[in-house]
Amino acid sequence: MTHDSLHLAMPRRQFLRRSMGGAAMLASSAVLGGAQRVGFRLRYMLASCLYGKLPLSEILPEAKKVGAEFIDIWPAVHGNQREQMEQMGHDAFERLLGTHRVQLGCLTHYDLGPFALGPEVPVANRFNCPLMVCGGKGPKGLQGSDLKKAVGQFCAQMEPHLEKAAAAGVSIAIENHGNNLIDSPDSLKWLVELRPMDHLKVALAPYHLESVGVDEGGLADLIRALGNEIAVFYAWQHGLGCHQKLPKDQELLQLPGRGDFDFEKPLRALQEIRFDGFTEIFMHPVPRGIPILPSSQESTREINRSRSYLENLMAGFDAAE
Repeated sequence: MTHDSLHLAMPRRQFLRRSMGGAAMLASSAVLGGAQRVGFRLRYMLASCLYGKLPLSEILPEAKKVGAEFIDIWPAVHGNQREQMEQMGHDAFERLLGTHRVQLGCLTHYDLGPFALGPEVPVANRFNCPLMVCGGKGPKGLQGSDLKKAVGQFCAQMEPHLEKAAAAGVSIAIENHGNNLIDSPDSLKWLVELRPMDHLKVALAPYHLESVGVDEGGLADLIRALGNEIAVFYAWQHGLGCHQKLPKDQELLQLPGRGDFDFEKPLRALQEIRFDGFTEIFMHPVPRGIPILPSSQESTREINRSRSYLENLMAGFDAAE
């Protein structure tokens, strides 16, 4: 699979099955293709867990409102939209996607981990979903040659799982989650260097990199080093963290434009590499499984607040050129 394979091209038969919005979705998919875009733009994907356990019928209409053509479906405990898919049935979910002109961009599965994604591969294939995200697995706290060796062993263990995913047109992205084998810039670089197939990608989370001392400049350098092996960029900063219950205004400091983290350098790096993956505006509420704000309308408004911050930075780049 090439980097361009992450650009979704909805099969004709899937369009024909959908009763609403087929032609419009096809047109928008063409615009999203990297070679056809005019200028550089972020490709937004909406994480279902930002709305807690609200129903998919309430979440999917919000995607277009936050500039997202794609939805990232999360299971319990962060949300329960993956479980909702099974409850309503895949045909009903497909119709719901078509009604709201949203494409399934990702199935996130920290619950399953990297070695148990097999049952989800045919689901991803069913919806022409190009990506699954999870964390890594292996010893923690390593550095230097020990870290490189462990990452190499992890990559070797992933090979049969990647082969199954690749046969279905799906990539697996590993997030640099805290307290994990893959949690540092070096581990991410070695993941890309040592992977057995290019279907193994990176889901890049600034929140966790901040936790290990990576600042804005370091993040930008890492983006340049990884290039378009990054499948997902989480627009997410550490703020005051996401594990202790805080007043809502402090919890929201995880969002771009709220906390102290300046996204200008990382965004410039994304522009330089012509980033063609997904961008998710992201945070974790406390406790998990609730919307980031009480209602879908308030949550959407807050996501758009962060999107405006990112887009204003990007507009500044354009003006400078």
